[in-house]
Amino acid sequence: MPIMVNLDVMMAKRKISSNELAEKVGITAANLSVLKTGKAKAVRFSTLDRICEALNCQPGDILEYYSGDENKGDNDDGK
Repeated sequence: MPIMVNLDVMMAKRKISSNELAEKVGITAANLSVLKTGKAKAVRFSTLDRICEALNCQPGDILEYYSGDENKGDNDDGK
């Protein structure tokens, strides 16, 4: 997926734990983990809003777009 989630980076910068952020945002620690690992298929704007408010950041600080071309040649077989 061409969207990279840098939530863990921003959490480290703000020195906040997963449990603390989940509590502030109003979601479960398990759902926050799904977001942090980039396994989420979607995120509600209301959740994103609360995350940004809790971390005092912008959506672009935790979500990053990259094109699929950036990963070409990363395989061991050179493809």
